[in-house]
Amino acid sequence: MNLRTIKASAVAAALLAVAAVGCTDTTVQPKSAVGAGQTFADPAAYEYLLAKVYATFALTGQQGPAGNNDVSYEDEGFSQYMRLYWEMEELPTDEAVIGWGDVGLPALNTGVWTSTNGFTGGMYYRIFYAIAMANDFLRLTDGVNTPEMPTYRAEARFLRALAYFHAIDLFGDVPLSTTISATQPTQAKRADIFAFLISELNAIKGQLPPSTAAYYGRATTQAANMLLAELYLNAGVYTGTPNWAGAQAAAQAVITSGAYSLDNTYAYNFGADNNLSPEIIFAITQDGQHTQSYGMTSFLIHAECFDTPAETAVSLGYGSGNCWYGLRMKPEAVHFYDTTADHPAGDSRINVIVSAGQNLQVTCITGCNTDGYLSRKWNNNKSTGGTGSNSSFADTDFPVWRLAEAYLIYAEAALRGGSAADSAQALTYVNLLRTRAYNGASGNITAAQLTLPFILKERGRELLWEAHRRTDLIRFGHWSDAAFTWSWENNVQAGAAYAACLNLYPIPSNEIVANPNMKQVSSCY
Repeated sequence: MNLRTIKASAVAAALLAVAAVGCTDTTVQPKSAVGAGQTFADPAAYEYLLAKVYATFALTGQQGPAGNNDVSYEDEGFSQYMRLYWEMEELPTDEAVIGWGDVGLPALNTGVWTSTNGFTGGMYYRIFYAIAMANDFLRLTDGVNTPEMPTYRAEARFLRALAYFHAIDLFGDVPLSTTISATQPTQAKRADIFAFLISELNAIKGQLPPSTAAYYGRATTQAANMLLAELYLNAGVYTGTPNWAGAQAAAQAVITSGAYSLDNTYAYNFGADNNLSPEIIFAITQDGQHTQSYGMTSFLIHAECFDTPAETAVSLGYGSGNCWYGLRMKPEAVHFYDTTADHPAGDSRINVIVSAGQNLQVTCITGCNTDGYLSRKWNNNKSTGGTGSNSSFADTDFPVWRLAEAYLIYAEAALRGGSAADSAQALTYVNLLRTRAYNGASGNITAAQLTLPFILKERGRELLWEAHRRTDLIRFGHWSDAAFTWSWENNVQAGAAYAACLNLYPIPSNEIVANPNMKQVSSCY
């Protein structure tokens, strides 16, 4: 879809107005091609610069799809923010495997990464580039008194909070900076950053745009509530003290806002016009003509596509012009959809699985293109028929949060810390998802079937390949659980439990060398 409120043309203008730091030093101020006085002579420049902050999550550099990278990286396409985040969340888990042999990538499939891994390092620097861009926007707009500025500044603070959420989830203790400074940053405790984020989000909620279609793709009040729900849901991991009541309340605020409803067709959340879905709360937007990169949904669609004679891109409905032969499902993810007492036959979400010509088991990581069932969850097709505007670059937005997840967050929090009435409400919410999946009540569950193991499986079915799984497995205590293993975990085909210290990715080794204030949080590195 086109970036509608902060338009693609605004992003392009921002790319011309702001030259990025082509290095990995996150303390260096992003450089502007012109002086601040010139930049903001036109009030529209504020919107353009804010668009660039949004674009740090969607694009890779100063021109699309590649050629002038924001962050030094050997292959610019590999370094796109949401592509890296998806890989961090999915490849080490029971959901996905990628069959490419690029240096550092097989390690993500197997949990044998090190502090010199280019993919984990690329994620770290993408996060802190986004934070630096938000901080610079806030610096340049401090004291500006235009009618839109309180909203713009709140949006920048939200985007910074989103990046910091990813930082503490993936890396633990990281630098906390709200300004641009030439001094080496100090490392803050994960719990302290968590507290800062809770305070920030509560402070800006009232200043963010309303959650209406006119502000699709922008940070809104309910997007802030969803980020609060995610933080509270994982508070036990981040701080040692769970806050199920906070997660439940934040999710309920989203649910009862009236701003969202489930799309009648599950698949419409993952196609070229998914901006029309009524359930997407916040999305990183894409446009095949104007926001081109080799990351995010373009990566997901092309990499999950195999155009063998038996399975062509057209027949599988990917809506892409070519296939990259990479992503496959681990067998454990396929088993999410097995027929059981609490998951009878008839779940339409199973349609994401393509088994024709494929083997269920993944016997090797690289080069085994027929090992592992395929997924066709992501596509570049429109709900009304036809494909997106460009077969090489997707129009499909990446839904960071959907109403479906708000229901599941509420249900999990209610089961863990709520009342009997809360659990009854949770059952209602979960059965709304089941009714959609089964096109009727045949898949609805009972109160006795609504358990935490069921919630984890249902999150797997509903949120498959949406970049939540690693965080879920850690929160449920299964990341280093010898009784809950999956294919290629710990570099063993049958699976062997990870060391607990692998629940954090390493701070890049060159960051440790360059900044004496930094140290590894995890004993694994």
